[in-house]
Amino acid sequence: MLEKTTDRIKEYLAGYDGPSVNIMEICGSHTEAVARFGIPSLLSDKIKMISGPGCPVCVTTSAYIDKLLELAKEGYVIATFGDLIRVPGSHSSLSDAKGEGARVEMVYSPLDVIALSEADPDSRFVFAAVGFETTTPVYALLMEELIEKDIKNVKLLTSLKTMPEVVDEMLKNGAPIDGFLAPGHVSVVTGYEIFEPIAEKYKMPFAVSGFEGDQILLSIYEVVKNKDQGKVINCYPKVVSAKGNVTAKEKVGLFFEKCDASWRGLGTVQSSGMRLKSEYRDYDAGSDGLDTDEKKNPACSCDKVLTGRMRPYECPLYAKVCSPINPQGACMVSTEGSCYSYFVNKRKD
Repeated sequence: MLEKTTDRIKEYLAGYDGPSVNIMEICGSHTEAVARFGIPSLLSDKIKMISGPGCPVCVTTSAYIDKLLELAKEGYVIATFGDLIRVPGSHSSLSDAKGEGARVEMVYSPLDVIALSEADPDSRFVFAAVGFETTTPVYALLMEELIEKDIKNVKLLTSLKTMPEVVDEMLKNGAPIDGFLAPGHVSVVTGYEIFEPIAEKYKMPFAVSGFEGDQILLSIYEVVKNKDQGKVINCYPKVVSAKGNVTAKEKVGLFFEKCDASWRGLGTVQSSGMRLKSEYRDYDAGSDGLDTDEKKNPACSCDKVLTGRMRPYECPLYAKVCSPINPQGACMVSTEGSCYSYFVNKRKD
């Protein structure tokens, strides 16, 4: 299909003069790529790109951060990916706690916590298990390793989300969206068929997209051409299939089960999360009930930005008191966050 991404497609998208089309890129990696490749500058004014709730750091509630801070005060070593360190809870962040003496370790893989725990068997570790369907299989591998090696000083604090339910929630509540770029890496695991029921329900196209410029343009083209049609177009066929990675899904199913989950700015969405099964709850650091989402700054508009109801630059804090150096909300922290992307790329589209 990538052969169709030619000058003809670029000309079509630049010259499009039909009904307005609002396209949400669900995934934070797509938000970053859309900016990096200058995609909005190649589109007609009738085609608008909207960032969605697909940055796992951005949709993590303040209560989750607060729980990590509580565990750090209790003496646990917090192991986490770098972006999460600076995400504000209701009052402070892991970065603040580290500056005050808490042990916070930045890792590049969940499996890194095993080496940390083995090197320091007298300490207790909590891994901040945040992510979507792409990351959950790695946490399943972590669980497998912890059990096989009989490691007792590591727990997980989970905030694991699944895509289809939150997309359905947004559309049910009238989000101004006409089509979606579905994340290619999520679809590698889940298969593109997970989006078919929503596409059919709302008569709306989903284009499963890769992350290169020509792949994104092709996917936008397919969404525009199929406006008002309830279908999923697989624009990433080299790696995405209908069923996805069956082995990875089975591995996840060994350790995790579906649950309700709280999203920053969206509240609790039924069956939109994954948690450790009851037989593995000894490895859980207290993940249930972390649904409070108290803003560090009451004027923060991350909730509206994440659901396409506000552009980042429309937030009253944007580029004033809120910047990547001094983030007031999660969307300005991660490189996949829409506010961060708009700020560093000076986007006004």
